[in-house]
Amino acid sequence: MATRSTSMTLYLTVFALLIAAASAATTGYHNHTVGSTAGWFFNTTTNTTAANYSSWAATQTFNLGDYLIFNTNSNQTVILTYNKTTYLNCTADDSDNGTFIYSGGSGGFNEALTIPVPLTIVGPNYFFSDASDGVQCQRGLAFEINVQRGLGLPPSLNQPPPPPYIEPPGPDTAQSPPVTVAQPPNSGAFASRADVAVYGFAAALLLMQFR
Repeated sequence: MATRSTSMTLYLTVFALLIAAASAATTGYHNHTVGSTAGWFFNTTTNTTAANYSSWAATQTFNLGDYLIFNTNSNQTVILTYNKTTYLNCTADDSDNGTFIYSGGSGGFNEALTIPVPLTIVGPNYFFSDASDGVQCQRGLAFEINVQRGLGLPPSLNQPPPPPYIEPPGPDTAQSPPVTVAQPPNSGAFASRADVAVYGFAAALLLMQFR
């Protein structure tokens, strides 16, 4: 009996570990291929999309740290916005800080692209293509999702943005030499060499006035 009880306990322990591992796998970060096998495409001849993207999105659960994978080509654009008005207008505004235009760097037409987009903001996220003066978006190349917190952002995405790039001055740019403003001596026992020079000069001027 003892052997059978030990075997059953071991079996239940292993089973519990498998269930825990499966649960951990289902709650991790995921890549979502937009449109599944249909990709992110628009037929300009029929003015139709390759898939119903709102229906596709309704079958998914999106969390922070997940990625949307857009398998597309250079005939479409990929735009993420947190501004519902921008989404409804099907027009991207470069001055809107809540709108991001993703590009694969392609300069021609029909060039295959794979564009990964990380999900970094909880709540409504809107995606669309503004190509063909917004017609693609108006005809269904658009969808919205609701991003949940999940496990939160992974370290790779939870970093402050890099500082803005400032172009170094050219050789013809006129520059003034750096200016150092002398400060009065600190309350400590010693003043700096610059402080001594400044205050020594002031004392000399006073002595000249009393001659």
